[in-house]
Amino acid sequence: MDKREFLRAGVGLGLSLGLGGVAGAQVNDKDAARIARETRPPPIVPHRKVRTTDLFLSPEGYPNAIDAQPEGLWIAEQQTAEGIGVSNDTYLVDWSGRILRKVKTESKNTSGMAFGGGHLWMGANAAPNGIFETDLDGRTVSHRQIPLAPGGNGGGCHGVAFAGGKLYLTALRLHGILRVDPKSWTPEFLIPCQAPRLHGLAVNGGAIWIVTGSSNTDPDFTSGLAKYDLATGQLLETAEFVPGSADPHGLTFRDGVLYSCDAGIHPGWPDRASKSSGRIFRIDFA
Repeated sequence: MDKREFLRAGVGLGLSLGLGGVAGAQVNDKDAARIARETRPPPIVPHRKVRTTDLFLSPEGYPNAIDAQPEGLWIAEQQTAEGIGVSNDTYLVDWSGRILRKVKTESKNTSGMAFGGGHLWMGANAAPNGIFETDLDGRTVSHRQIPLAPGGNGGGCHGVAFAGGKLYLTALRLHGILRVDPKSWTPEFLIPCQAPRLHGLAVNGGAIWIVTGSSNTDPDFTSGLAKYDLATGQLLETAEFVPGSADPHGLTFRDGVLYSCDAGIHPGWPDRASKSSGRIFRIDFA
């Protein structure tokens, strides 16, 4: 029996059992091919391990978001609602950590940030939440909530990326990556994510990386990465940080390399628990 005959026989059996319509119905080659596709097991998602290399300390020591640009690295500092940290301002530094520019922002408990269209897009993780579009003079151009959340309050944000004229947000209430048009503020596409903890975003060509993690209440907490196709939302790859790595929060991609930052603050952990607290670091695939 060849493949085509096998498929026809299998489909015929399903029909006779009442699984596919009227018994005895004819199934053509197109139907057989469709059924074969739909019953094919999902592809195995590649999984790797990563390690981190500390580079330099952020200007204030509480970096919770980063974004690489040709002139350097933007770093968003965090001050929590409880007052831990110095400010929610953003710094542009060179690749040795030397400060090139400082921009004051109105964001609160900043946990995501991107630079795009000449402005900074600050993700606030405390009231009034939302995204603060800020010019380089520190003026708030707009303040808008993450779309699609009930009650008009989009809640907190843990990651922001700007690519191809679009904003990508780690929307906590939606538990996924939301693509938004920054001009009309129209939500366009949501990529659901499975990990309990979601954080920074980095666009890499036609894909997007997100920092993941197990539950903060898990005593064996682990951090990781997940890579999704920007067009389809398909999960392409996952990775886990080896023991002893820095605690990843923000994320950015530049010249083939992923970079992150260790905020020094982690829910459920003592302050400055990580050995890399306050540092910018490189991510290397093992």
